[in-house]
Amino acid sequence: MGGITARRVVLAGRPSGWPTLEDFRLEEFTPSPVLSGGLLLRVRYLSLDPYMRMRMDEHSPYAGSVAIGETMQGQAVAEVLRSEHPVYAEGDTVLAPAGWVSHAVSDGAGLRKLDPGLAPVTTGLGVLGMPGFTAYSGLMVIGKPEPGETVVVSSASGPVGSVVGQLAKIAGCRAVGIAGGPEKCRYVREELGFDAAVDYRAPDFAERLAAACPDGVDVYFENVGGAVFDAVLPLLNIGARVPVCGVIAHYNDDAPRPGPDRLPKTMSTVLQKRIRMQGLIILDHYADRFDDFRRDMGEWVGAGRVKLREDLIDGLENAPAAFIGLLGGRNFGKLLVRVADKERGPS
Repeated sequence: MGGITARRVVLAGRPSGWPTLEDFRLEEFTPSPVLSGGLLLRVRYLSLDPYMRMRMDEHSPYAGSVAIGETMQGQAVAEVLRSEHPVYAEGDTVLAPAGWVSHAVSDGAGLRKLDPGLAPVTTGLGVLGMPGFTAYSGLMVIGKPEPGETVVVSSASGPVGSVVGQLAKIAGCRAVGIAGGPEKCRYVREELGFDAAVDYRAPDFAERLAAACPDGVDVYFENVGGAVFDAVLPLLNIGARVPVCGVIAHYNDDAPRPGPDRLPKTMSTVLQKRIRMQGLIILDHYADRFDDFRRDMGEWVGAGRVKLREDLIDGLENAPAAFIGLLGGRNFGKLLVRVADKERGPS
């Protein structure tokens, strides 16, 4: 292997509530030999996403749990350093389920070649990858927006929410984003073209949201839960659709939250207003919708109709802290870790 010493971040402990740095461990390892049909990859960019928090739990319904001592899982953009594979050559750039590592050995399963000449390779982890596909599938398949309707999306400056709002505008809808802080709200309005943006941290958030949705809400793309959902619920129109992509406000709950039981009110509203709520696990949609997504999103991105901001962190050793910050909403755009530049040689 040319004496390569690789690094990886493993799960050191299962968090109770919020993850801490002690729940992760950075360690060195020697990659296994590259056999016939295999490849040695060097990770350039690692994607950090909220769903990873669920996989840290002992019993995760989302794609299985990460075992203690196992490498944290995730998508990456990687360079092929060595290839014994008929499809991939040395120097190719690929999208790979490599995990939180500097180097990985692959048999080719789950890889997709990226063309740096068509779009920046990091878009394979963002607008042209899983986050963009999540927004596309959730809005188009479950939300089914119609021209003139009002679409509200939480976490609107993030990699999924930002695309949802832009797709709503393409569909001829009024797009209202919910984000945290004046800077993110300004970005959602002025840079992404939403019709309105509401700061969920404002003390009068519910009143501001209602004012931004004078005709109610026809589609609510749920990424957050908690107090944000409480404010949206009474604004939902008869026949509203609610794609449930995430509930990041609750990922770190280790006990029921104090306060009144909100379930009766929620269920009564769902019944009386004939609301359709459906969970979205993006793994269910790759087989029959990903080709349409790549075609449509490629056209929209190429034409400048869909944009995505990236939040870049340097160094694999900084991935745990960046991930914890992601769960607290400290990122601004698609959160990526730059593990290695293409110009650097194998290390």
